[in-house]
Amino acid sequence: MFIFVRMHSTVKKSRKVQIEEKATTLFREKGYAATSMRDLAQVLGIEAASLYSHIKSKEELLQKICFRMADRFFDAWKEVETEQNSYAAKMQKAAIAYVQVITQNTDASAVFFNEWRHLSEPHLSKFLSMRNDYEGRFIEIIEKGIAAGEFQQVDSKFMMLAILSSLNWTHNWYKPNGKLSPEDVANKLSNLILNGLKK
Repeated sequence: MFIFVRMHSTVKKSRKVQIEEKATTLFREKGYAATSMRDLAQVLGIEAASLYSHIKSKEELLQKICFRMADRFFDAWKEVETEQNSYAAKMQKAAIAYVQVITQNTDASAVFFNEWRHLSEPHLSKFLSMRNDYEGRFIEIIEKGIAAGEFQQVDSKFMMLAILSSLNWTHNWYKPNGKLSPEDVANKLSNLILNGLKK
């Protein structure tokens, strides 16, 4: 007779990962400027000096959060590029991809949207360049949709800002355990957007 024993394995997070996660939460709750290394050490239960054996500075943590989120937005855009049906369908997919990234980690999203101004050069310029690139992709969909007769004649940059501004607030009210899934939220918001764009 064979006896099967279920092995329980727990993967302990590295100290570096723990630091980044706690920093993300603190940056959202207190703001980057108001969060000190002492605050971070306190929530981790370690001495402030011990942090520097894992990270170079507080800003290094902000850089990692901001650029990791930026990379996730660009990775999600790969799904948008596969859409060939219409510009309306492409815009819907773009909105869905955007919301899904935001809702995966609302703390990191809040830091990404609100604390990027504290980045120093050359990181600030790199961040702004990536943001302009991403915004340009939304503008391109709008302009091509107008040219194809799918969308109304609108100011494409203004419309892009209106769309992204409405989506950016998702991290403030989305609840991971709520009634709406990320897909539900994304579909509802993208439908609102498209109702304002379509002829």
